[in-house]
Amino acid sequence: MRKLSSLGLSLGLLLSTAPAFAHPGHDLADAGFIAGLLHPLLGIDHLLAMLVVGIWAAQIGGRARVWVPMSFLTVMAFGACCAFNGYTPPRIEAGIAASLMVLGLFCANAWRMRLSTAMGITGAFAFYHGAAHGSELPLLAQPLAFASGFLVSTTVLHLTGLLIGTLALRHSHWLARLCGVAVLATGVAYSFA
Repeated sequence: MRKLSSLGLSLGLLLSTAPAFAHPGHDLADAGFIAGLLHPLLGIDHLLAMLVVGIWAAQIGGRARVWVPMSFLTVMAFGACCAFNGYTPPRIEAGIAASLMVLGLFCANAWRMRLSTAMGITGAFAFYHGAAHGSELPLLAQPLAFASGFLVSTTVLHLTGLLIGTLALRHSHWLARLCGVAVLATGVAYSFA
């Protein structure tokens, strides 16, 4: 009962942050590498997406541990470049919310699938995250420094997710699944924010 109460409290606190999903960390005209580094850490939507990709990759195992996060990172950079050059997909925020819901669901159920499918799904969602970052780049004085910062931060978050997923698989499978449930719940809350 105590664990269930803690879970309920944790999810309640997580869901109460829905209005703060904005993209902070680059308000200054001279925003550069440090602002880019902080950007994924300060937006709960980006933070959770990057972590859950690593956790889910650990659950899939094998080559997915490298290639699923790598597909996210690569396509996110491509999405940022597209947005920087004027192309942004419609409904970026809806794509980001969908990424949290779908990737959270995959993680919560520890779904394993073919590597190419996992990479494709992850990459499709990464495009939206990249477009969100890239649409803000032209407003900055140092867009390449900012982009470098958010790519480094994304890599660190993927590695952290891999570590969490690996430790969860070794010690308590429910922890990785609980992370997936939290990300899924956040995605649902974000879709209504």
